[in-house]
Amino acid sequence: MRRILLFVLPILIIAATIFTVFGIFQVNFEESKLMDDLQRKARTVAESTELSARYILLNNDLRSANRLTESFQKRERLQGCVIYDKAGNIVSITSRISDWGHKDKPYIKETLESGVPRAAMEKFREYSVYSYVLPILDDDKNVLGIVEVIYDTSYVFSILTELWKHISTALITLVVSIALIALLLQRQIFILPILQLTEWFHSFQKGETDAQHPIIKEKGAFGKLASEVEQIALSLRIARKTISDKAQVRLQKEELWTEDKLKNLVLAKLGENALYVVSNREPYMHVIEDATGKAKCIRPASGVVTAIDPIMRACGGTWIAHGSGNADRKFVNSKNKLPVPPEDNRYILKRVWLSKEEEQGYYYGFSNEGLWPLCHITHTRPVFRDEDWEMYKKVNQKFADAVLEELPSKNPFVFIQDYHFTLLPKMIKEKQPNATIALFWHIPWPNPEIFATCPYQKQILDGMLGCDLIGFHVQFHCNNFLDTANRFLESRVDTERFAIVRAGKETLVRAFPISVDNFMEEKAKQDVADAKSLIEEFELKDKIVAVGVERIDYTKGLVERITAVDRFLEKYPQYKRKFVMVQLAAPSRTHIKRYHDLMAEIDEAVEKVNWKHSDGSWKPIIYLKKHFSPEEIKPYFAMADICMVSSLHDGMNLVAKEYVISNKEMNGVLILSRFTGAAKELADAVQVNPYSIEEFSDAIKTAIEMPAEEKRKRMENMRNIVKENNIYKWAGSIMTELTSLKKE
Repeated sequence: MRRILLFVLPILIIAATIFTVFGIFQVNFEESKLMDDLQRKARTVAESTELSARYILLNNDLRSANRLTESFQKRERLQGCVIYDKAGNIVSITSRISDWGHKDKPYIKETLESGVPRAAMEKFREYSVYSYVLPILDDDKNVLGIVEVIYDTSYVFSILTELWKHISTALITLVVSIALIALLLQRQIFILPILQLTEWFHSFQKGETDAQHPIIKEKGAFGKLASEVEQIALSLRIARKTISDKAQVRLQKEELWTEDKLKNLVLAKLGENALYVVSNREPYMHVIEDATGKAKCIRPASGVVTAIDPIMRACGGTWIAHGSGNADRKFVNSKNKLPVPPEDNRYILKRVWLSKEEEQGYYYGFSNEGLWPLCHITHTRPVFRDEDWEMYKKVNQKFADAVLEELPSKNPFVFIQDYHFTLLPKMIKEKQPNATIALFWHIPWPNPEIFATCPYQKQILDGMLGCDLIGFHVQFHCNNFLDTANRFLESRVDTERFAIVRAGKETLVRAFPISVDNFMEEKAKQDVADAKSLIEEFELKDKIVAVGVERIDYTKGLVERITAVDRFLEKYPQYKRKFVMVQLAAPSRTHIKRYHDLMAEIDEAVEKVNWKHSDGSWKPIIYLKKHFSPEEIKPYFAMADICMVSSLHDGMNLVAKEYVISNKEMNGVLILSRFTGAAKELADAVQVNPYSIEEFSDAIKTAIEMPAEEKRKRMENMRNIVKENNIYKWAGSIMTELTSLKKE
């Protein structure tokens, strides 16, 4: 719109200025012409009365004077006549302008003295009149008196006003005509070709490079530009095919799963097809630091981010997520996109904006007060509100629109994350049936009896079955999902293929145990150095250090862990002043009352245990309540003799695997809740029931007193499992399954 104004406005200003100047000259000319005509008429009338006025003044004939002045009474534009004697006194005046006699008229005296006629505009009542004053002379050229003729000038202004109306109407017509013609010309000459070129570029950007666009046939500059883009598209398509073939060869040679192997798999399997990831949590967010007031890019604490970011670094593509950082809008382009990671651009992040009401209803309300406690069996009652459900549907549609805006027409792959988007698969599928869609559910899936408490169970299942593939961490959750769909929907469950068929469409259900990158092994020397600094800072020298790393959430068993430490020190007082638990806890979802209350409960429990067991400068629990980046966590793992994971119910729990892969010296012990998905793989961890405080406290003693050789053997077994089944293998398994479902 601004560019159109820049094009049209100067033309309009120039045309309007020229026409206005012309109009002013025309009006001034007409006014001058009318005034000259008026003066001529007034002079003629005055001169025609000169003889009569001379007779009246010489003979002092008052009756004749009255007859003369009253003869002007019925004339339309001639207001009247006034006869003055040589002293300037009124001899006679037309009755309708009798008020004129009371007006102060210094020009009468001047005319009597000079004997020269005078013509001028004068104010009378509330309007202007034209006065023509003619001195009456005797034969000796002496002034006998004056005749003044008064003309109404309103007709002059009426004519001028009417003229201005005609000029204004013509000006408006001219401006509108010029604007319309200019707009039509600009649209035809500039906008339409640019729109066609934009459409071509958009198709090219989305990978739709096969069909020849009409603009290429044009002979002008736009056609040449589009033709060059077409050549680039052709070269790029050939290059992609070559890369895909080479990647297939490299893929067959590699054994262990690495970033390069995953990249080769994606290039070989996806080829020109694009990968799109959708999640609520964004991998990188921009926030304003309170201390400095400057914007900073951070990685939020999230298992989804930890898992998916390495995949996107390897594969490229577009990640669509909620832009929740308070400085996020400052760093996106006109399409709400930016390249990430900031220091090493590998893929595109597209941010979707939500209002406070949308975030409250969709995220805090339905997702985290409804679905989260529903799926985690930790005895926290789920809350379902109709207004939250409506907002959840609205936000899912908003994300669907954002995804569809990006998808190419040919076989895109969409990878949706978690319980925030149960309705999204169906919404995308309805608009683009050839899209291959996978949903990975990062939390547990409950049994049908528990899921039945959700009032919107059928809509959720129907939305999820818009997917071609649904993944869970463990087979148990897959079984629960199959049972749930079988119970509540008209569908056919194929137990041999682990698939659900509904309305002729098949959805595969698979277990893909998620894992971690090997980034915890990087910069090991620096981590050890940072760990020594932490040991000095917290006075942990010669202490047995246990570390816990969690979001503050009621599913993580933080209160149970603190209680277990309390019981451990009660039962085994010989470890007082020797044992310290360092708990890293990131505040989360503080707008929800249950989480707010939990923070207060944990604070109270820590304070109580420290007060009960502290001795001098030693206290058993160091509680660090803030957000920690992955790089900040690594030194804590490096100094930990024990890592505690006490989730009451968890889909997988990546902290356990992160600790295992970071423990290069293989001298640590993992205490792991058997209610985590990780417990199925990490059998060499010291597994506990976190609800049993006695068992938990004894497990701490077992971990401390475990022989070094046994520690090494257990850790070596777990490290081999995590290394072999790393995040790249997890992603590779999903990509392989996805590409086998490729739509034709």
